[in-house]
Amino acid sequence: MNKNYFSKIRILDGGMGQMLLAKGLKPKGSLWSATALVDKKYHELVVEAHLDFIKSGAEVITTNNFAARRIRMIQNNVEDHFNYANEKAGELAVKAKEISKKNILIAGSLPAQNDTYVLDKRDKKIIEKGFHEQAVLLKPFVDFFYLDVLCGSKECEIALNVTEKLNLPVLVGLHIKKNGKLPSNESLSEVVENCKNKNWLGVILACVSPEIIENSADEMKKLNLPFGYKANLWKAEEPVPVHNFASPDDKIGANPVETMGTRDEYTAEKFLEFGKKMKNKGVTIFGGCCETKPAHINKIAVLKN
Repeated sequence: MNKNYFSKIRILDGGMGQMLLAKGLKPKGSLWSATALVDKKYHELVVEAHLDFIKSGAEVITTNNFAARRIRMIQNNVEDHFNYANEKAGELAVKAKEISKKNILIAGSLPAQNDTYVLDKRDKKIIEKGFHEQAVLLKPFVDFFYLDVLCGSKECEIALNVTEKLNLPVLVGLHIKKNGKLPSNESLSEVVENCKNKNWLGVILACVSPEIIENSADEMKKLNLPFGYKANLWKAEEPVPVHNFASPDDKIGANPVETMGTRDEYTAEKFLEFGKKMKNKGVTIFGGCCETKPAHINKIAVLKN
């Protein structure tokens, strides 16, 4: 793909996991959205959710394997479905693209390999194995990899070593807290300085609030990379790790909204106004994460004009 793809305004999709729950997905334990890959009866829901975002103006859709990392599969006693689930995520994204007949791109989600929003303190080789296994399964279906909600240089370097060997470019999604730093206590600038290589397509803030994005925009502008965001609309200022609200022992998994709430007042119109403000700051990559719906994406699609 064109390495300068994100140098002009591009629209990403929104929150797949929450869309699936809204469409009727009954998650098992802490599998969350990966339930829709393991259980065949939900496959068409995944395609529908992708199509909803494509129809709303998304030029990039992200594979639905965020929760299909091996550790989560092991915890929920479905490790034997690991290959199947990750390949299916790629297949269903391709199916949605084909049905849409639109020239969209597919981003392969490479999430943090342990819990979300926290540092992975495990041995480097264990983390690398996790990234590699997911990346190899996704590669036949995707245009580039998306490092999905990473929390520090350690994870970033490991993931980039994997993707470089697979010869696909990367959009880097970093998670920061309200103090403006990653969970590793590094700044965005430090992580980019430590990890940037020739395969970077750009950098975005991943699953953070609009307020945190706005506070970090000036620092991102100095990185000399295309930059932007996938904003969440949780009511909680900072999202909490999955183990705080979902357990593999639960027969039915909890909806994260029960713990973190949703900002019902953050309408699609308000999301657009925020997008206009960020466009003036130099943002070229616009999208949503948890609790951002097709209506939000549809509104910000006009930013391309």
